[in-house]
Amino acid sequence: MQTWPSQTDLDRVESLKAALLTGLVAGLVGGALLFAHRVEPLGWSAALASTLAGFGGVTFWVSVGIAALSGSLCGLTYRYAVRQDSSSHIRSGVIFAFSLVRGLALVNVGAAVSLRGWPFLIACTESLLMFALAAAVLEIALRQQWVQTVPGAVLPDIPPAPAGSEEHN
Repeated sequence: MQTWPSQTDLDRVESLKAALLTGLVAGLVGGALLFAHRVEPLGWSAALASTLAGFGGVTFWVSVGIAALSGSLCGLTYRYAVRQDSSSHIRSGVIFAFSLVRGLALVNVGAAVSLRGWPFLIACTESLLMFALAAAVLEIALRQQWVQTVPGAVLPDIPPAPAGSEEHN
């Protein structure tokens, strides 16, 4: 029995490396963007304090964790989608799909409509920045071979049927 390349332990390790790398980048970028949103109304010291204690701290770190998890899933999807293909459409498509889904999910629709759609644009742009940076770091890791690409699909070896033994349905 032949195993598919995507089911090997080595491939699982490479997927884990891609997920950890993109999750780390997305978590850092997401955390920086969340912190920047707090600095404007609160100032530096109060914004920092709000990330360390109370309900504000919990929501901050849960949001960073969600950004990291989203980045990990994007990295896994990206690694499998691009395989050894050089199509920029596939690469940008994965990034835009994750950005759109995450950006639209973050927005309160009532507030966004009353503000003429700006919250949608801002949330999608921030998500695009987060996923684009995560994908860029993954691209560097793939090119440097720190993370291996997923090989293209390979069909299993099927021995030819012996002569004169045709199957009838």
